[in-house]
Amino acid sequence: MILKTDCRHFPGDRPCQFNKTSGQMCKDCGHYQIASPHILIIKFDAVGDVLRTTSLLHAIKEKYPNSHVTWFTKQNSKPIFNNNTLVDEVMCVEQPESTAKLYVRIFDVMIHPDASPQSGAFASIIQAKEKRGFYLDESGKIQPFNNNAVEWLELGAFDQKKKANTKTYQQILHEISGFPYKKGEICLSLNEKEKLFAEDFRGNHNLQRFQRILGLNTGAGSRWQFKQWGLHQYEELIKTVQKNSPETGILLYGGPDETERNNHLVNLFPTVINTGTNNSLREFFALVNLSDIFFTGDTLGLHVATALQKKILCLFGPTSYNEIEDYGRIKKVIPEIECLVCYKMRCDFSPTCMDLISPTLVYDHLKKLF
Repeated sequence: MILKTDCRHFPGDRPCQFNKTSGQMCKDCGHYQIASPHILIIKFDAVGDVLRTTSLLHAIKEKYPNSHVTWFTKQNSKPIFNNNTLVDEVMCVEQPESTAKLYVRIFDVMIHPDASPQSGAFASIIQAKEKRGFYLDESGKIQPFNNNAVEWLELGAFDQKKKANTKTYQQILHEISGFPYKKGEICLSLNEKEKLFAEDFRGNHNLQRFQRILGLNTGAGSRWQFKQWGLHQYEELIKTVQKNSPETGILLYGGPDETERNNHLVNLFPTVINTGTNNSLREFFALVNLSDIFFTGDTLGLHVATALQKKILCLFGPTSYNEIEDYGRIKKVIPEIECLVCYKMRCDFSPTCMDLISPTLVYDHLKKLF
């Protein structure tokens, strides 16, 4: 048989790209390459965490340049991997044909860095010669595959350990996965269509008239009440920026949950520009790329702006500021209050951690970034 089915470019059910474009067949093709080892990464939630987990890909490719990487995730995270040349295949749990294929295959290495019972069940069932991270045992409890995973499991189980931790998520991720940590960047690459979409937005709103663009990411999800700043605080910040830095253009960012507050801010400040709250994930990425400086809470927008290598000012309250890798570009605003890193869904303290972060303090930090 002249067909080389072990080639990394062989799709199985159709001609490969080289046969399609130039008519090459296996016997005389210079692109033949055996992919090895075959690595599976299982990471379902949340979209922002899936995105920052891509920082692991640099270490994988440095150690295994010819590796074949399969990523198993949820459908809402799939767009993250568009234009990502370090991942060969993306499979989604919502697609039965994907899980069926995973049950047949035997991977060389499986990495499941999330102490999640849902994805941990798949980590238990799918076959791999070596497994790193976490799995679901027969009693329905999460267990570590390897010793390096124990620390992360304990951080999730004990508030005291979570608060005392000084390692970044990326460092812990690499330790769990067994790769050296060299501060690999989060992987996100815009394609030409997405760049054109952003440039059209720039032109339509005449953003070139500004000396710089400040992006305000006004939401932070609904899981933790005080990951996001108050509406009145945004109002005061916008007033201050417009008064003292009129050459700065302001863009508002958010998702459906921020529609009301962003519309309110635009109505109050007509020169502020709303990027919209119903953009696709990739459109959101492209629009974030318009900002020179990005102001946000600990949420998806933070990881997107980090991946796009923006200057970032980030507020922290109930979640861990130490776990965020700053890459030398993130200024962290941390209020002085003992209950930080509490991971409480709701809070009855007064003042809250977010109350202690004043618009004046934020503007002082922004001026330095300006």
